[in-house]
Amino acid sequence: MSRPTIGFAGLTHLGIVSGAAAAAREFPVVAFDVDPARVADLAAGKLPIVEPGLPELVQQHRERLSFTSAPADLRACAVVYVAPDVPVDESGASDLEPIRELIQRVAGHLAPDATLVILSQVPPGFTRALGRGPARTFYQVETLVFGRAVERALEPERFIVGCADPSAALPGPLAGYLEAFGCPILRMRYESAELAKISINTCLVASITAANTLAELCEQIGADWSEIVPALRLDRRIGSHAYLTPGLGIGGGNLERDLATICRLADQHGTDAGVVRAWIANSAHRRDWALAQIHERVVARVKEPVLAVLGLAYKENTASTRNSPALALLAALGPFAVRAWDPVVSAAPEFHPRLTGAASALDACVGADALIVMTPWPEFRELRPDAVASRLRGRVVIDPNGILDGPAFRAAGLEYARLGQPLRGATG
Repeated sequence: MSRPTIGFAGLTHLGIVSGAAAAAREFPVVAFDVDPARVADLAAGKLPIVEPGLPELVQQHRERLSFTSAPADLRACAVVYVAPDVPVDESGASDLEPIRELIQRVAGHLAPDATLVILSQVPPGFTRALGRGPARTFYQVETLVFGRAVERALEPERFIVGCADPSAALPGPLAGYLEAFGCPILRMRYESAELAKISINTCLVASITAANTLAELCEQIGADWSEIVPALRLDRRIGSHAYLTPGLGIGGGNLERDLATICRLADQHGTDAGVVRAWIANSAHRRDWALAQIHERVVARVKEPVLAVLGLAYKENTASTRNSPALALLAALGPFAVRAWDPVVSAAPEFHPRLTGAASALDACVGADALIVMTPWPEFRELRPDAVASRLRGRVVIDPNGILDGPAFRAAGLEYARLGQPLRGATG
C-alpha cells in the first residue's frame, strides 16, 4: 500500500527539518516555499540553516523530497503542514501576518479532501479563528529544539494535535502519518494544544529559574551546584531528565515569546502572572553574570584589558544569535578590545566597535587578559589548559556553562569561574 504524500509549506528551520523527517519515514514529500531562490538552493543541497545531522538526512532521503515554489504542486498532498518559523519582535510578540498569508495561499491549492495542519507555534485562539472546515483543519505542537532538531523530529516523545472535536477520529492520512513514528498521539481541542506548547516551555523556564537562583546562592555561600544536582535527579518528584543546568538567562526567543504571551493573556483575562514576571526579571539579572565577573576579575585590575570571547550563537549547534548572551555581553563591553571566535557565526563589526574576529579558539586567546566562553560548543571541550595559558596575557577564565575542565584549568594556574561554583578567593 502506497503512503500518502505529505506537504510542508514554509521552508525555514521547522519546515525543512520536519519535511526531511517525513521523508526518512518513507513518505513522499512536497516541500513548498514562496521564495524561488531558497527552493533552488534546497534542491541543489544548499541548506540555509545550521543543524547537526540535517545535511546527511536530506541527502540520504533526497529521492522522496520534492522542492517547489509552485503552490499548485501541493494539490498532490493528502496532508499539508504549514510550518514557517514565526518571527518574534523584541517584546516577545509574534508577527502572525506572514503565516496567515501563507495559509491563505496554500489553502487555495489543496485537494478537496486534503487535511491542513498548522505546525508553527501560534497563540491560543489562532486556529479556530481561521474559520476553515473543522474536519480538515488541525493544529500540531512543534517540538523543534535548535541543535537537536533532527533527533526530536525523527524520534518524537509524543504528538499533540489540536482538533475542533477531540472525540472524533483523525483523518486517515494524517493518522497514518503520525502513527508511523510510533509515539503517543494526544488529541485535544485547538486552544488546549496551542497552550500546551506554552505550558511545556513555561515548566522549562521554571526549572531554569530555580537552577539559576540556587546556583547564584551556591556561588556566594561556598556550595557547589554540580554536587547538588545528582541528589535532585534521584528524587522521583523531580527526575533524571529534569532541566537543572544554570545558564545566562533565557535565550533564543521562543521562551521569551511564550512568557510574553502568558502575561498578555493574563492581563486580558484578569489572571495572575506575577510568577512569570518574576522569571523574566530573574533572567535579566542572571544574564549579567559574566559581565560582573569580567569587571571584578579583569577590569578592576587591568587598565586596558583585552578580552577573548568564544561563542557568539545563542546556544551550541546553531547559527541563531537571537537573544544571544554573547551578543548582550559584547554590547556591554563598550570601550574594551575583544577578540572573538565562533564555529558558525562570524564576528561582525555591528556586534562591538572594537571587535576582532579570530581564526580559531586558541587564536582568540592570544594576548588576552581573560577568556570568556559564552557558548558551550562541544569542540571547546578539547581546549587544553596549557595551550590556553601559554597564549593568554592574563590568567582569568570565565566559563559560565562549565564546558571546560575546571580542575585542570585551575591546576594550570588559571583563575577559573563557572556558574554555581564558589566565587570567593583568587582561584574561584
